[in-house]
Amino acid sequence: MNPNEYYQEKITEVSRELDSLKRKALLISMLRLSVFLTTWGMVYFFIGKTALAAGTIIVGMGTFLLLVSKYTDLKSNIAYLNQLRTINEIELKVLKGDFSDIPDGSKYIFEDHHYNQDIDLFGQGSLFQLINRTETKKGEELLASWLNENSIDNIRIKQIANQELSNKVKFRQHFKATAAIVEGGNDSQPILNWFASYSPYFPKFSRYLPIPFSICSIGLIGAYIFNLIPGAYLLLWLLIGMTIVGRFVKKTTDLYNKSTQAQNTLNQYSKLLLAIENERFDSEILKARSSKIYSKNFHASQKLKNLSTSINYLGNRNNIFLTPIINGFFLWDIIFGNKIEAWIDENKAHVQEWFDVIEFFDAQNSMSNLAFNNPEYIYPEITTDNRNTLKAEELGHPLLRKDKLVPNSVSINTEDFFIITGANMAGKSTFLRTVALNLVMANCGLPIWAKSYSYKPTKLISSMRTSDSLQNDESYFFSELKRLKFIVDEMKNDEYFIILDEILKGTNSKDKAEGSQKFVEKLVSSNSTGLIATHDLSLCELSKKLSEIKNHYFDAQIIDDELFFDYKFKDGICQNMNASFLLRKMEIV
Repeated sequence: MNPNEYYQEKITEVSRELDSLKRKALLISMLRLSVFLTTWGMVYFFIGKTALAAGTIIVGMGTFLLLVSKYTDLKSNIAYLNQLRTINEIELKVLKGDFSDIPDGSKYIFEDHHYNQDIDLFGQGSLFQLINRTETKKGEELLASWLNENSIDNIRIKQIANQELSNKVKFRQHFKATAAIVEGGNDSQPILNWFASYSPYFPKFSRYLPIPFSICSIGLIGAYIFNLIPGAYLLLWLLIGMTIVGRFVKKTTDLYNKSTQAQNTLNQYSKLLLAIENERFDSEILKARSSKIYSKNFHASQKLKNLSTSINYLGNRNNIFLTPIINGFFLWDIIFGNKIEAWIDENKAHVQEWFDVIEFFDAQNSMSNLAFNNPEYIYPEITTDNRNTLKAEELGHPLLRKDKLVPNSVSINTEDFFIITGANMAGKSTFLRTVALNLVMANCGLPIWAKSYSYKPTKLISSMRTSDSLQNDESYFFSELKRLKFIVDEMKNDEYFIILDEILKGTNSKDKAEGSQKFVEKLVSSNSTGLIATHDLSLCELSKKLSEIKNHYFDAQIIDDELFFDYKFKDGICQNMNASFLLRKMEIV
């Protein structure tokens, strides 16, 4: 399925449906006004004819309320379709390399992480921004945690789940559009906190009181209609009911206020759960997750909908004309206050799990959307040959435009280190990030841009963008030393694929050369594997005494007084540097 064609067709289809719904909404709006004016015109005409006037009001207002309900449903569908159209418009922009409408996840970059500050994982134009389509706060956090966790577990299982969900584009877009129209926020934590800390205030006997009280009320109303009792008795009974309800009015008001703050989210989450319940999944992860929200006799979506309905009914207490009647004669607050409390008591232990399922699918949909958008990507093969850590043919950088990218092939054996030299701007750092990002993607179960890719699942650790810290009063050199110390300490506990860009940049040339050589020797002696980019050609000499060291380079050529880069990864040592040429070319010297 061509993603560009799919999104174009979807926009056309949704736009056509939107135009139709907007015409219907306008028509119903005009009908609603007409019914309102006609009803009260006829009531005026029937002044003095009580029965006809009352009948006109009942029929007219009933019709009016039906039209209001229909208009509300249409507005909800229009909001949903607007979100659906926006989703497809954004995807078309992303396919053209424009991620500007998507949060960049900068807040998920932090110090002392194995790689996230080095490889364009988060921030403007990052992998996270390319992938992220989440709508819930927790879903976004979960997606970021997957990219950050450096896990090599269950990769094949993740691949299968990602592959299955990538093909369910209708489900993914429905889920995203439904989540996007939550009013008042998409953070489930306040709701969970409220449920966890909630203490019931209605005494247990109160749940049995409304039924006999309501039966008595109906009997007294009937007796009054048939002139069997005076109105004073009915009024007294009404005051008794109001007094009973009044005992709990403050706490019921607090309960209602808290409930309404959560209601939009609860109502929308019930629709998200229903979407998951209605979809059939085959992969192990998706089946396991979806099974937590429904069974033969249980559906979490219906349970959340029931709570939302109870909150709606409790909201009738805000009608100043209706409140005295429903509370005075039927103890309305007690009925639905008890229903909400009983729901919280019965389900609060399970709500976290239901919300976790929603947020899992929110994050997983983003992963699978990447696969759908890039049908030419392949799923990495997990090798059983421990002698080879990584072998990739025509490996591409996932964040570069496809029409300008120059892919490279690379094969590195376990416990080998590549020393990569090259001219400025020749592609060394881009190549390091290409390898790093694809390794992170592979470990997450994502497809990658390559003609072929087999690897031994390995955790990543890097040092590429060390900076000085004014806040901590640290020099650039000290920050770099801390980073190298962090890498050395981590290597004692686990096996890593190590990527370094220009070791010891913050010191003089002699120190840099000696220190870098010793550090590389230490890495090799630890049986680690990795890539090191450098301008220091003396590091290449290590290959003469260490068989694990292999020299590679990117170069530049000056043709007709112009600098030319081919961005190709080659065997050997770079002989062409370009700093002096660039200084002259730009008339700096």
